Amino acid sequence: MKSLLEELIQAAGEDRVRTMEPMGPHVTFRAGGKADYFVSPSGEQELAGVIRACCSQKTPFYILGNGSNLLVGDKGYRGVIIHMGEDWNFCRFQGTRVRAGAGILLSRLSKEACRLGLSGLEAAGGIPGTLGGALVMNAGAYGFEMKDVVRSARVMTEDGEILELTAEELGFGYRRSVIPERKLIALEAELELTEGQEEEIRARMEELAALRREKQPLEYPSAGSTFKRPEGYFAGKLIQDAGLKGYRVGGAQVSEKHSGFVINRGGATAGEIMRLCRDVQRIVREQTGVTLEMEVKTLGEFEEPEEGKQP
Repeated sequence: MKSLLEELIQAAGEDRVRTMEPMGPHVTFRAGGKADYFVSPSGEQELAGVIRACCSQKTPFYILGNGSNLLVGDKGYRGVIIHMGEDWNFCRFQGTRVRAGAGILLSRLSKEACRLGLSGLEAAGGIPGTLGGALVMNAGAYGFEMKDVVRSARVMTEDGEILELTAEELGFGYRRSVIPERKLIALEAELELTEGQEEEIRARMEELAALRREKQPLEYPSAGSTFKRPEGYFAGKLIQDAGLKGYRVGGAQVSEKHSGFVINRGGATAGEIMRLCRDVQRIVREQTGVTLEMEVKTLGEFEEPEEGKQP
């Protein structure tokens, strides 16, 4: 019987399989341990082969794009990271429609649309993730959500079957879709944009970028908004009102610029970031009765330090 490593190499090629890969450089928090295996399949056939190998060996796997919404534990991940990278980074425009791969950054996609005078992705330009990740969680900002522009998505099941789901079938909601619920893998999507003027579109993108620079701690590694917005509240205001602005655990901190962001001030471990998030959840719940749900996904094994200190 072949080992998992042998099966992964057979599926994707030796040059696309790495072992004990540090995950810090692959996530925007810039923290975390090593993954047992890190594979970058070049197409659907290789991807299906990698998934079959994982299933046959009963080994967990995780689909990774830009790592902008992920925290990997310092003890690492005992499984396979499947990276949807450069080979999934494409976009093809036809009129007001665009077909794009799961690995393309939203920032690049929005710039290409702007260049062609197509409106609809202005607010997506500052979301630091890939199209695949944005489909999975119906990413959004400044009143925009992916569901506003998605017509359909090409996905793969764990059995390697390819499906084309309509926007309705994707079941978009607040920071959710059926993709993770049905254990599907986003491959590409078709978006419907609208005709506009390049100058106006660019001006709107620059306006939103200036707002982000003013209000968000973009100078530090983070995963963007750390907690989901509770119904009837704003997570950042709840955290600030609880006296947690600037709260620190080691190198992790609640941003002093925007309390909805947890940042890596420098050298933070994944455990410190996780402990800080748990402290924030506990203190806000004790003071308000509101339970904050993390928007950031966690993966692997964590080792958390003691509680932090308020500023």
